[in-house]
Amino acid sequence: MTDTTRVLFTAKVHTTGGRDGGASQSHDGRLDIKHSIPGTPGTGTNPEQLFAAGWSACFEGAMGIAARKMKISMPAGMAIDAEVDLCLSNDAYFLRARLNVSLPGLEPDIARDLIESGHRTCPYSKATRGNIDVLINLIEADSAPLVIVDTKAAAEKRL
Repeated sequence: MTDTTRVLFTAKVHTTGGRDGGASQSHDGRLDIKHSIPGTPGTGTNPEQLFAAGWSACFEGAMGIAARKMKISMPAGMAIDAEVDLCLSNDAYFLRARLNVSLPGLEPDIARDLIESGHRTCPYSKATRGNIDVLINLIEADSAPLVIVDTKAAAEKRL
């Protein structure tokens, strides 16, 4: 069987020093950051923030693909607030995450379809599926968040 995979992009990043005062630079110079441990003073970022930024940006793009297929426009005020928790249980570190998606002006059923399609398409969502707890909420003004996706990781993923 022939592999028909076409690599669209390869990110290349060089990291030294880890999360406590380290740094990362991309091969093309577009990324040049310092690292710091979450919750400590300093000017650096941390892997959880980078993951949240990457996933939310990718997820928005995946919903845009769905919107084009549905022949609708994404609302101008569309936003995603991503939250990634670094957790510790029984000496094991693991992640869990929430995406809070705001699609102002869209009917809830259409917004749900966009979010579900984005979750099926987004490579970050595919990577997290079954590996970490994920909660994706539709945020509407003056309403409680509407849970669209609520998946739990298998217990062995937390070891």
